[in-house]
Amino acid sequence: MTSAALPEGEEQARMGEHIVSLYHLNDITEAELRKHLPDHPGLRITEIGPDADPAGHRAELATATIVLAPLEKERRIDAALLDAMPNCRLIQSVAVGFDGVDHVAAAERGIPVANLPGFNADAVADWTVGAMLHLLRHYAAGHRKVEQGGWGPEGLRGRDLSALTVAILGFGNIGRAVARRLDGFGAEIVVHDPFPSEPGRQYVALEEAVARADVLSLHMPLNDATRGLLGDELLATMPSGAYVVNAGRGGVIDEPALARALDSGHLAGAALDVFAEEPLPADSPLRGRDDVLLTPHTAGVTWEAYHNLRNRLFDKLAAVLAGKSPVDVVNGVRPR
Repeated sequence: MTSAALPEGEEQARMGEHIVSLYHLNDITEAELRKHLPDHPGLRITEIGPDADPAGHRAELATATIVLAPLEKERRIDAALLDAMPNCRLIQSVAVGFDGVDHVAAAERGIPVANLPGFNADAVADWTVGAMLHLLRHYAAGHRKVEQGGWGPEGLRGRDLSALTVAILGFGNIGRAVARRLDGFGAEIVVHDPFPSEPGRQYVALEEAVARADVLSLHMPLNDATRGLLGDELLATMPSGAYVVNAGRGGVIDEPALARALDSGHLAGAALDVFAEEPLPADSPLRGRDDVLLTPHTAGVTWEAYHNLRNRLFDKLAAVLAGKSPVDVVNGVRPR
């Protein structure tokens, strides 16, 4: 007697693990995945490229057991796509952030969402402290002066980090790495974070941290509570001549409000690697200013971070494919 044929989706699901990748950076191709997952020769891998609409690939998603989330907000895995992934037991963000998936909707469907925390903490911390020094010591203005045939310190008098208070908003892996570097400069450090994680630090309320900050360093997640948090009202409480550095999430800052604080002279400068809209719009009031450093979301982009990201991702995938529970789950779902 022959058994009844299974529906196509169930039959494919029983054939084994299926990774569907919506991520397309850092050379994480099908060939690279196979190279680093040699113990799973029967593994199915499907790549859905950056120009493809995931909604047009429901057949592939229907049998996916592991999905690598996209970075693009336009291709975000929303509730409708989650409903098309009945066999998925892990959505893995290939980044610290996990904006590429509706993690709340995933939790409602019992799908764990995991991220890659800390892989670029040193890179972002280095950029952050370097950006502070760039602002405080007027590197760009000094360079222009020499290039234009000038010389001397006029207009270039800076500040010592050791004389300043740096407030760090968000004290995860990156915030702590920034603090360790600033300890070496002798700066006074105050921290705002709802979950104290390092004994001996000065943890203070948000309003106090901002009001004391000669330099404000932002490393907060973007959510409903933090979106547009740093606006006219809070910026006005900062000391005159203070600086803002953001290598966290762009939407935490009200960018027009920041421009107004700079225009008024209340703030002396800002350094930004992330923005509410990326790429930064051509008409942004933050463009074309001598008191603002802009970089294109590259604070975490170093060769060391690149290798860390790849190695950690391959290790996590190998563990899950071997039957282990996923780690660094951000939405509180226990694995199936």
